Amino acid sequence: MSGLEVRDLAAGYRRRTVVSGVSTTVDTGGWLGIIGPNGAGKSTLLKAIAGLLGHTGEVLVDGRGLSSLRRRERARTIAYAPQIPQLPAGLTVTDYILLGRTPHLGALGREGQSDLEVVNELLTRLDLTHLAGRSLHTLSGGERQRTVLARSLAQRAGVLLLDEPTTGLDIGHAQSLLDLVDELRAELGTTVVTTLHDLTLAAQYADDLLLLSDGVPAAHGTPAEVLTPEALRTHYAARAAVLHTPDGTPVITPTRDSTPGTG
Repeated sequence: MSGLEVRDLAAGYRRRTVVSGVSTTVDTGGWLGIIGPNGAGKSTLLKAIAGLLGHTGEVLVDGRGLSSLRRRERARTIAYAPQIPQLPAGLTVTDYILLGRTPHLGALGREGQSDLEVVNELLTRLDLTHLAGRSLHTLSGGERQRTVLARSLAQRAGVLLLDEPTTGLDIGHAQSLLDLVDELRAELGTTVVTTLHDLTLAAQYADDLLLLSDGVPAAHGTPAEVLTPEALRTHYAARAAVLHTPDGTPVITPTRDSTPGTG
């Protein structure tokens, strides 16, 4: 599969820089969680890594510059699932997920049995089988989110970029979704980069965290190194306690102001 390296990346919109000074390496099969308060530049960074947004600096996959890859090869190398996808009208859930197999189709452009097997597996593992024939526009927010992830996973790309993949999901589906990503990471050696608002989930699944604040890296390391009470106060303006599971994984618990009369 593929490792990812980002060198001094900066990106933005309409000549306004949103994120800058980002350098990081994710080994093959690793998981990097990008965290930070609203407006920190998380989604912008992910789009730039995906090659969907103009940027300075370098993005390399297995030592090759992303810009040097042709479109079809890039689609086999990097899969990206946006937080707010634009879903085409008239497609069923199955048809949409099959679009993820496009980079792997032969000269005739028709899916084969192996492509259908990939899709059917994802329908089952993401609890979408009962929705297979449903039109995209009839889905709930959580159902759409799982469908978009399924299409990205169907690409079987070496690098998987997911922008807030648990948005709109209840805790059970959120855990199932992240468990599946983790399983595929183990099975296929997929390199994963996700943005996540839920800091406890980020700590539980990611090997390392990159904390963005005001568009620049504020901390980078293991979840235990990055998620400290001081960091939460400074960058999130949050009152929170950082507890730890027996294996040392941080658990973030909001705390309430105990001043009388505030509740």
